[in-house]
Amino acid sequence: MSESRTVLCGANAYDKKYYFNKKFEKLPQSIQEELHIICVLFTEEVGGIFTIGFEEDGSVTMKTEAAEEDYLYDDIGSGLLVSEVRRKRKELFESLSLYYRAAVLHEDITAELNAQGE
Repeated sequence: MSESRTVLCGANAYDKKYYFNKKFEKLPQSIQEELHIICVLFTEEVGGIFTIGFEEDGSVTMKTEAAEEDYLYDDIGSGLLVSEVRRKRKELFESLSLYYRAAVLHEDITAELNAQGE
C-alpha cells in the first residue's frame, strides 16, 4: 500500500476499538454502520487490525495486519476473508470510490453515473 493511502475506517482486535475518519462523516449513517459491522466482524473472525481506505486514485483498499507476537492471527483466513468481503460488498466499495473521487478529489464523475443509470 502506498503512503498516501487515506484510512476511512478500521477495527483493532487487540484494543477492541473501532475507528471512523471524521473527514467522511457526511456519508449516510447506514453506510457508516455497514462499514462498522464489516470491520468489527472481520477482526472478530481473524484477529489483528483491519482497515478500509482509499488510494490516491480513489480506489478502495482493505488492509489487514497483525502484531508480530500474535500467533493466533489467521494469515490465510484473513486473505480469504478480504476476498470474500470485496466480492460481497463490491457495489458498496464502487459507490465509496465514486464518492471519494467526487467529494475529495473533485473529479467529474458524471460519465460514470450516467453509465450506471443505463
